[in-house]
Parts: sequence; structure tokens; C-alpha cells
Amino acid sequence: MNQDLLIRLFRSIEGEKNDNIVSVANLIIDNENKKGHGKLAEKLRIILDKNTSSPRLYKNEFRKMLPSNISIPTDKRHNFPLATLIDKELLRHEMVLPVETEEKIRRIEKEFAAKERLANHGLKYKQKILLFGEPGCGKSMSAERIAWNLGLPFLKVKFDVIISSFLGETAANLTKLFEGIKDYPCVLLFDEFDIVGKTRNSSQDVGEMHRIVNMLLGLLEEYNSKGLLIATTNLENVLDRALFRRFDDIIEIPKPSKQEILRLIKLTLSSIEKAKDIDWNNIAERMDGYSAAIVVKVINDAAKLAVIGNEQILTPLHLEKSLAENSFYIK
Repeated sequence: MNQDLLIRLFRSIEGEKNDNIVSVANLIIDNENKKGHGKLAEKLRIILDKNTSSPRLYKNEFRKMLPSNISIPTDKRHNFPLATLIDKELLRHEMVLPVETEEKIRRIEKEFAAKERLANHGLKYKQKILLFGEPGCGKSMSAERIAWNLGLPFLKVKFDVIISSFLGETAANLTKLFEGIKDYPCVLLFDEFDIVGKTRNSSQDVGEMHRIVNMLLGLLEEYNSKGLLIATTNLENVLDRALFRRFDDIIEIPKPSKQEILRLIKLTLSSIEKAKDIDWNNIAERMDGYSAAIVVKVINDAAKLAVIGNEQILTPLHLEKSLAENSFYIK
């Protein structure tokens, strides 16, 4: 079996560490190591460990959660869906986060997985999460990772449909969306939440903005879905302050540190042969201050230079050329 097929197979594995399928996967990893495919074995191990260490809902449980007659709400005027369902296989879930941030994200996953036990004690899991930080640091990806780990459908709000030029329709669309998914266990992502959550003092059309934000305040206050609502923003300072109190947790997704950049590089290049004379500390130092997305872009561009040049190994020259080509992103 070729490398790409093995990776796709391992990403589909779900279960606990003592399940038969996981035992077979471990045998495959051992066999790849014996063949001398250490890089591939390492990548497969990372994928398997992530899939079997995170709290997950297995497929048979997941199907029980889905109402048979569920449909995504649509707007009244054009019958366009108010949210997009993203296929599970397209969800990004391999990421590097600071330890403190990772613990907060995992806490959300663990609380959802234990929601029945919490309810037995009169406690409620964190349902409404606000993620903030600079562009490219992994806010949307964190939401996708939560959906992946919990086995929940992932719905992304379509603001181009939600926001209407007709008076009152934006608030009506928001109400319809919240009402339509209240019994639908999913992760509902409000990406770039500041589009509808701007402070009521920041809009030229103050009256309409007041109505939208007031509607949001009420909807968030009453939100009691079976899933999770995750909002993201690059501009937390422009959000109406009253909205912050409606979230159960507010988490910053920061730019990666030098050590996290090194981990990102290792993850991104796990299946690529690398020259031994690369000064990775120097590379990470030069990318200090970059967002995670730009770090990955620089490293991927370097790897592609090696591949399209029919070279067998990534060299310092590839990295230097990629850094130069991406100099636009330098601080």
C-alpha cells in the first residue's frame, strides 16, 4: 500500500487503544519501521495517537444523535442555506498549540464527551466558545479540530446569506438559524463573528446594528442546543462588550513561539527527507512572529521546490528560497 493510502486509512481509524483495529494499526507501524520507512511510521504514529487519545463519539453513537428529518435552515427570500455542512474528511485537525491553549481546547472536548455525567450533577458543559487572535493562528482550525475529535457535524455560518440588505431580514435569518439547529448536535461556527457582533456604537446605521446585536444577545442568552457554538474574531476589541458575557469561555489563539514553530516544521515535514545540515533553530528564529499558517506555507513551499526539482532531499537552499519568496510576510 502506498504512503498516501496508508495516511488516509489511519485518519479514518476511530476507537480506543485496546480495540482490535488499533492493534492492527500498531502492527502496520511496526512493519513500516522494519522496512526502513521511519518517517512514514512516525507520521502514522502521530495520527493514530491523536485519534485514540482524544475523546470521540464513535460512528454508531453519532448516527443515533442525528435526527432523520434534519435540514439546514434557509433564508426566506432565495431559499439559500444559512450554513454550510463541511464533510468530515475535509476538516483540519492536526495542529500545534501552546500547552495552555491546548489544555483549554481539550477541556471543551472533555466536557462535551462527559455532558451526561455533568448533567447528573446539575452541571452543564461549555456550549458557547469565543476564539480570538490574529489571522492565520488557527481559530477556525481549532473549531474544526473540536468537531473532528468529537465526531460532530461541522456547520459554518454563511454570512453572505445571513446578512440581508432588506430591513429586518438579517435578524430574522439569525433567529431561523438558531431555531433550526437547536436539536441538531453539531459544531456551529460563526467565523469572523465581528461581522454581526460589532459594537452598537461602530455602525453608521446605528438603528439596524442595535437591532442585530440585541437579537444576538437574546439568542446567545437563550442558546440551549445539543451541540457547540464557536465564534471567532480577529478584532475582539470591536465586538460589543455585552456579547462577551454570553460566552462560556473566551480563548486566545496566539502566534506560535519558537518551540511551537519547530514542532510545526516537524509535523509539516514528517514525510519528507531532510538534509542533516539544516539549522532548524535558525529557521525557526527567522520565522519568529509569523502566524502558524504562514510558517506552514513557507515550509510547504520549500518542500514543493524539492519535489518539483526531482531532488530526493530537502536542503537549506530550498528553505532559503522559500523564505525569500515569502518575504512579504516578514515583520
